[in-house]
Amino acid sequence: MAALGWLTPRRRSATARSVLAGEAAAEAARKSSQQVEALEALESLDGTAPAVPEFPVTGDDRAAAFFDLDNTVMQGAAIFHFGRGLYKRKFFQRRELARFAWQQTWFRLAGVEDPEHMQDVRESALSIVKGHRVSELMSIGEEIYDEYMADRIWPGTRALAQAHLDAGQKVWLVTAAPVETATIIARRLGLTGALGTVAESVGGVYTGKLVGEPLHGPAKAEAVRALAVAEGLDLTRCAAYSDSHNDIPMLSLVGHPYAINPDSKLRKHARAREWRLRDYRTGRKAAKVGIPAAAGVGAIAGGTAAAVALHRRRR
Repeated sequence: MAALGWLTPRRRSATARSVLAGEAAAEAARKSSQQVEALEALESLDGTAPAVPEFPVTGDDRAAAFFDLDNTVMQGAAIFHFGRGLYKRKFFQRRELARFAWQQTWFRLAGVEDPEHMQDVRESALSIVKGHRVSELMSIGEEIYDEYMADRIWPGTRALAQAHLDAGQKVWLVTAAPVETATIIARRLGLTGALGTVAESVGGVYTGKLVGEPLHGPAKAEAVRALAVAEGLDLTRCAAYSDSHNDIPMLSLVGHPYAINPDSKLRKHARAREWRLRDYRTGRKAAKVGIPAAAGVGAIAGGTAAAVALHRRRR
């Protein structure tokens, strides 16, 4: 997706970059949703799914739902699953896969946006796709979804999204994953569209730069706010779902916040404010709050150890 007005972090404050990233994500999401054809309703789930929430009001066109992706809709991190698919297709070497894996693990464990670390993560991801065509990555993304992601969707969260769709409301993914990847997942699940991190492209080719910053934390809230204005939504009638305390800004925007598979900080925050909670993990997995469920390669184990050691040194 071509994007103008690339601004580096040195030229704009963190707040300004969040606004820019949010507005870019909202614009990309609206364009992608206009191209998605209506799909048949998802098949009914078995009796293990939670009861349909009471609050989606049928026919309320000023209400919508916003779902975080990683560990909320999907087990593990979408960008890591996508990375595994690219590695399989020889986009990069094993040592780069290990580095990418521990970067994601460190981020989940630390739970904070360290500027130096975030810059490193950005550069690693962008260097992989730089010079590749957007259409090429979209085509590969369809294959990767079938290979690594389709079987990792939480049935309970999918049922919640379907409840909003059945009520005639729009449902959006809101994620730090690339908007192209997020759009594929949203379309496969029959959702309205996705707000994701927007990478700059010129002539359909990735330049290796971002528009603003990754759609994370405050940037997600800005994206939801911008989309609400463009769509004429009343945020007090909207719902948002997330597993991470980093998404408290987004959850706080809406009238119906949900903590899904919450980390310890979000669980505490949600209980204090009487937000609704849902946990679809097993007891063992729920105890491992903060660690990605996207294991499947040996790099995660080593990455976790490296992340903990680095976090301790920095403290």
